[in-house]
Amino acid sequence: MRYVLEVMYDGTKFHGSQVQGSQVTVQLALNSALSTLFRMPVSTYGASRTDEGVHALSNFYHFDLGEELDFDLFYKINAILPHSMAVKRVYKATDPAMNVRFDAIRRQYRYRIYMAKDPFLFQRALFYPFTLNRGLLDETAAMIMEYEHFETFSKRNAQSKTFTCKIFRSYWEQNGGELHYVVEANRFLRGMVRGLVGTQLHIAREKGTLDDFRMIIQCGDCTKAFFDVAGHGLYLERITYPEGLLVPLDTRK
Repeated sequence: MRYVLEVMYDGTKFHGSQVQGSQVTVQLALNSALSTLFRMPVSTYGASRTDEGVHALSNFYHFDLGEELDFDLFYKINAILPHSMAVKRVYKATDPAMNVRFDAIRRQYRYRIYMAKDPFLFQRALFYPFTLNRGLLDETAAMIMEYEHFETFSKRNAQSKTFTCKIFRSYWEQNGGELHYVVEANRFLRGMVRGLVGTQLHIAREKGTLDDFRMIIQCGDCTKAFFDVAGHGLYLERITYPEGLLVPLDTRK
């Protein structure tokens, strides 16, 4: 039986999502909680890797059991997980070979920035007290959708076999006192969203032109992009799967 957990977490409390020895990570916390509940070693597999500091409103992990669940996993796992993370839903996969990473068809990220100091946004968004040309931000976001090759925005040693990504949406929006960048694609490269955000902000501060931005995309050289925006401004917001692949085991919303 393959089961799937939809989780959310505060990325500032973890050294990333993926298991890294004994370091505190999202995956290690899930593995430990499940192993405690089932009284045997249980390993999870994640849909999207997030770096240290990066938050998730929705990430997915699958794991396997030799028999049907016979207790309320949602309640019990949330009772023992740390306060910095929670399980949102528990699903059963209709296909036992379902893979949360490879069967995902869309992923959406949101990057939040704010310009006026606000202690309640500390480590929840990026404090960026600089003048930005909003028109340039809108144009760079639209330009991104013209391309499918994003080697420039992949960090070195990412071990990606392909740098092709299909971008479905890319835009900036005002959200109260914050400015958000929203991007949705079939897949993302390591560090890609932060590279896109950092490079767009560089152009919007009028430190480069739209032609420069196009050149940066096309050159395929990650040293030309700007990855210097903090992880705590980034949120993995949504992952989409084909209809019918996941069956919720309860009616919680």
